[in-house]
Amino acid sequence: MNTPLVKAIDIRKAYGALPVLKGINLEVAAGEVVAIVGASGAGKSTLLHILGTLDVPDQGKLFLQDREVFSLSSKQLAAFRNTSIGFVFQFHNLLPEFSALENVMIPGWIAGRNKQDITKRANELLTMLGLGSRMEHKPSELSGGEQQRTAVARALINDPVLVLADEPSGNLDSKNAQELHQLFFDLRKQLNQTFIIVTHNQEFAAMADRTIELRDGLVAKS
Repeated sequence: MNTPLVKAIDIRKAYGALPVLKGINLEVAAGEVVAIVGASGAGKSTLLHILGTLDVPDQGKLFLQDREVFSLSSKQLAAFRNTSIGFVFQFHNLLPEFSALENVMIPGWIAGRNKQDITKRANELLTMLGLGSRMEHKPSELSGGEQQRTAVARALINDPVLVLADEPSGNLDSKNAQELHQLFFDLRKQLNQTFIIVTHNQEFAAMADRTIELRDGLVAKS
C-alpha cells in the first residue's frame, strides 16, 4: 500500500476541562477528496485546524508526506504550512484593500518566491477559475462566488500538497455552492490536488470520495 499523504495518530485536544478531540486516527491518500461531517460541536473545525497546523494537539502525531510536522520548530512549521498547505475558509478572508490578483499572490510573497513567477501563476489560476476579467477588482466588487474562487486560487498559489476547506460553500447560494463543489473535483483532475473539506452540505458529502464522520470527538465512520 502507498504511504498516505496525511496520517493522524491519536489526536487529542481539550479546551480547559472540555475534551473536543478524544483520539482521532485517520489517513488520507494523495488525490482524494474527503469530506468531514458531523453535528455542530463534534470537533470538525478543531480537527481541520490541527491538520492544517494552525493549532497544536495536546497529544498525538500528524504526518504529512511522511514528515512529523509537530516536531518542526515554530518558524519551520510556519514556512512548511505556507508552501505545503492551502486553506479555503467560509468567509473568504480576502484583504479588502488588495485586488483579486494581489490577494492570490500574497502566500507567494510570504514564501519569498520570484515576483514575476508568482504573478504569472496567479494569472493562470484566476483564468482557470473563470476570473480572467476580474483580476484587478477588489473583493467588494466581486460576487460571493467570485470571492470564493479567488480564495481557492490563493490556496493553490504555492502548489500545496494538501488543500483544507472549512465550510467553503456555507456562505454561498445553492448555484454557487454546486459550482464550487464541482470545482474541487475539476482541480483534483487537473492538478491531482488533495482536498479535506469540513461541510454540512449533504450533497457535497455524497460527492466526495470518502466521508469521515465525527461524533463526540471520535471518528464514527470513515
